[in-house]
Amino acid sequence: MSDFRLIPSIERLRQQPAVRALEARFGAEATVDALRAAAADARTAIAAGDPVLRDEEAVVARVEGAAASRLAELFRPSLQAVINATGVVIHTNLGRAPLAGIAIDRVADVARGYSSIEYDLDRGARGRRDIHAETLLCRLTGAEAAVVVNNNAAATLLLLAAMAAGREVIISRGELVEIGGGFRVPDVMAQSGAILREVGTTNRTRAADYAAAIGDRTALILRVHPSNFRVVGFTERPSLDELVALGQRFNVAVAEDLGSGWLGWPERSALPESLRDEPIVSESIAAGLDVVCFSGDKLLGGPQAGIIAGRRAALDVIRRHPLMRAVRVDKLTYAALEATLEEHAIGRGQQGVPVQRMLAMPIEEIGRRAEAVASALTRAGWIARVIDGVSTVGGGSAPGAELRTRLVELQCEGLSADRIESQLRALETPIVARIQDDRVVLDLRTVLPSEDGIVAAVQPPRP
Repeated sequence: MSDFRLIPSIERLRQQPAVRALEARFGAEATVDALRAAAADARTAIAAGDPVLRDEEAVVARVEGAAASRLAELFRPSLQAVINATGVVIHTNLGRAPLAGIAIDRVADVARGYSSIEYDLDRGARGRRDIHAETLLCRLTGAEAAVVVNNNAAATLLLLAAMAAGREVIISRGELVEIGGGFRVPDVMAQSGAILREVGTTNRTRAADYAAAIGDRTALILRVHPSNFRVVGFTERPSLDELVALGQRFNVAVAEDLGSGWLGWPERSALPESLRDEPIVSESIAAGLDVVCFSGDKLLGGPQAGIIAGRRAALDVIRRHPLMRAVRVDKLTYAALEATLEEHAIGRGQQGVPVQRMLAMPIEEIGRRAEAVASALTRAGWIARVIDGVSTVGGGSAPGAELRTRLVELQCEGLSADRIESQLRALETPIVARIQDDRVVLDLRTVLPSEDGIVAAVQPPRP
């Protein structure tokens, strides 16, 4: 006959030092719920004749351990820090660009108290939120004015709603792309109230195609950078100079969705050939475009944001649109963005901004780090070796761009690549790797140097 008397009351369990620690961390209510569930499981195990649960000490240990596990799972955050060992520099699923140290410090400074988000310290009166980061953005891009919203899709939506609602926007058929998450540019544009006027073909669009489509209802010519695909072979598209000249001829505004927000460094000559065609924001502004928009968390290396820059007259119209309030950013985004822009403006972008540093990292440096990590993993019992490989830019930037790298190939006797990869994701600090040729590989280009020790200390799982 089962002896349920071995299970102490909930109140007695709450007096145990380990349970008191759980209450201090997770609160009394959640801890009591976890204890009740764990006690019920113990009761079931005793009834089934579990040979381990033969005395009260063993039962208490089982209940305490089960309650702790339940609470840890209940309060485990869904958003966790991970180590990106995939070699994808701007990994959309892993939060795109990691922030610079100075940006993290600035966010902490602003977050811990009040801030001047909408307060003019010079006048001692209410200020404007939409002016933050503008001075630095104008300095870095050559624009007359700039405004920040919460992502680049919102920037495109606001731009079109403010400048073309109810009127036509001319766009090349080959630029009506689908971006991450299944969002399609035509769908985003349609929500603005603008009317799309497609011209040209998928692979060839000429300036004459745009000119033929311009009419009384035309509000804007829009150029979209094909950031997550590349058409090769029999292709043609007008230059920026041709589109600007066309806009001036017909008195029609010209805008460009640049996507990645590359400011122009590292220098083109220091980049792989496949990345050298990526548009530079300042060049588009200098070409005479009325408005450009781009992301803050791609090649710029800052927080998620959409940046709209260009002529002051166009930006004044955009700022006044009611949608501006719906897509505005908070104080933490402004803090991180301004700090990131400062790094670029001072000339420290390649050193201080992680994305820039990763893109410019010499293969020799990656190789030295990979050899050190592989040696440590081998001593721990892994089968690890360093091999040649490639990293990618990712994040809808520079499609097809590859950077030479050195990879740590990881094996463990008796375990498949899938099992090893899943075990790495289950660590306290998850490591996200990739599988290549049925082998798990780690690319240290996208692992922060401060994380090398964590990777090197991973123990092989049991088969």
